[in-house]
Amino acid sequence: MKQSLDLRLGQHLTITPQLQQAIRLLQLSTIELQQEIREALETNPLLEEAGDESETRGETGADEEAVPETTPADAESGEPADLDMEGASLSEAAGDGEWEESYDGGASSAVSRGDGERPDIDARNARPQTLRDHLLWQMQMTPFSPTDRRIAEALIDAINEDGYLTSKLDEIQQILARGAEGIPGLNVEPDEIASVLHHIQQFDPVGVGARDLAECLGLQLKALDPSTPFLNEALALATPEHLAALGSRDYNQLRRNLKISPETLHEAVQLIQRLNPRPGGTVQSTQSNYIAPDIIVRKTRGVWRADLNGEVAPRLRINGVYERMIQRGNSSADNRYLQDQLQQARWFIKSLNSRNETLLKVARTIVDRQRAFFDHGPEAMKPLVLHDIAEAVGMHESTISRVTTNKYMLTPRGIFELKYFFSSHVATADGGACSATAIRSMIKKLIEGEPPNRPISDSKIAEILAGQGIHVARRTVAKYRESISIPPSNQRKSIL
Repeated sequence: MKQSLDLRLGQHLTITPQLQQAIRLLQLSTIELQQEIREALETNPLLEEAGDESETRGETGADEEAVPETTPADAESGEPADLDMEGASLSEAAGDGEWEESYDGGASSAVSRGDGERPDIDARNARPQTLRDHLLWQMQMTPFSPTDRRIAEALIDAINEDGYLTSKLDEIQQILARGAEGIPGLNVEPDEIASVLHHIQQFDPVGVGARDLAECLGLQLKALDPSTPFLNEALALATPEHLAALGSRDYNQLRRNLKISPETLHEAVQLIQRLNPRPGGTVQSTQSNYIAPDIIVRKTRGVWRADLNGEVAPRLRINGVYERMIQRGNSSADNRYLQDQLQQARWFIKSLNSRNETLLKVARTIVDRQRAFFDHGPEAMKPLVLHDIAEAVGMHESTISRVTTNKYMLTPRGIFELKYFFSSHVATADGGACSATAIRSMIKKLIEGEPPNRPISDSKIAEILAGQGIHVARRTVAKYRESISIPPSNQRKSIL
């Protein structure tokens, strides 16, 4: 084996810390970005929110405006570069480009909030209340004896998140008899446990502590006003055997067993359908997910236009007071610290600018491709994939995927995630293509207009769509129907 030295030229993309920061900020949601900005403001003294200009002048003097130092290379650079992994522009975004001394978190068309208030982070991150906590709180408010309190705690521990008692009374009796570490056993009769359970079943939410669906619905019906129309018929219907027939849509058998007219059965079923089969779900048990739109779409002079939401992030700038404290050529520890913080602040502002430039460019391209959706609704949605947008804006598909994940657009038709506007295409009879989102909307519209007593089958829907030039198989119709949470035709059949 012979050793030798070779000189080779090549290109490769170096993932610098600045590039990693730019990529990470690009894929953050609006709420996560707000928290990231708050953390940066707390840890970096060179960063500050851009407040009222008059206040700044009053503090630093009208003739002492902070002017960033620039080099000839800075002056020659143009607009902020896009965050694209596959091109050199991303390296420029993290390199020696034009450092913006301030970051405006919103678009020119967005109106900033005047009161200065921001979302309550503490309230959003507060520990959510569980059903068990809710029931234990009510138990503390109930005048139970020490024995009944032990029984109530055992019963509440056996209630699941839906509000149902998952253990039998004799199992609760055995658990109480065994006791626990440091807690002696308790010998009680099943009648005592049933009595305490009856008290718990009066707690909020109504229907909690039931042992099956029939008991749950019965508890809710008994809590209604006795003068409620068709209440007696609904109580007669809320039994295990009748609910089984109701689940299979055997209305003829129900009318014969209950000896009531179709109209009366229909009203009783309507009353039962207004009840909650999972009462425990009404108590918050999971962390709430808040959505703040990144993009606002408006129609101006007949043209749909997308702009950044100016209320979702504060405007940032370099603190002029600390910047002027930096002494060129001074190698003291304090001066090096300020220089490092200044560089990090500039990187952070640059990354935010690049993030917003990329997000706005992608959003405007999506709006331009989906103008028919904004004019006519989901049925006019056009087929669109990541490659189409990547090709239009000159970026890689991975970059488009990062931009459209957990980013939301506020439109006159509602709030949609950017990924909502991407869908596969289905070939039509004339050789064109139809969006899968548009097909789902057509299926939903057909089902909403079907006769209640004669629902349309998946095969019939496929035939209707074929008549409109859209050829899809029955199993495809079933897949699209299930994706929008619509039950099959045998479960949609109504009495009348």
